[in-house]
Amino acid sequence: MKRTRTVTRTFEMVMGIIGSIIGIFSGSFLIFLESFGHAHTPFLGLIAIIASILGIFSSYYVRTNEDVAGIGFIIATMFVIIGSDYINVLSAIFLLIAGISSLFRK
Repeated sequence: MKRTRTVTRTFEMVMGIIGSIIGIFSGSFLIFLESFGHAHTPFLGLIAIIASILGIFSSYYVRTNEDVAGIGFIIATMFVIIGSDYINVLSAIFLLIAGISSLFRK
């Protein structure tokens, strides 16, 4: 009788949720800065928020289809970096770790 080892995806889910929440707060902060005239455009903050929502959806799908979730995490990472002007680097690191881990951990 051969034992099969199941891999739990709790690590990827937690990292994705943490990165997404930080991304939503950072995107909101960029939009808040626009009201004082310090940021270039609120559109970048909106891109960061939408990418963080993609990270939350990827966290939901990581238990059923880890490859699609990993690609979603990496796409969210790219858009968070584009939309945040170096404010959202911590969120991008969390999302990238979740994406790489869900793609390569078997």
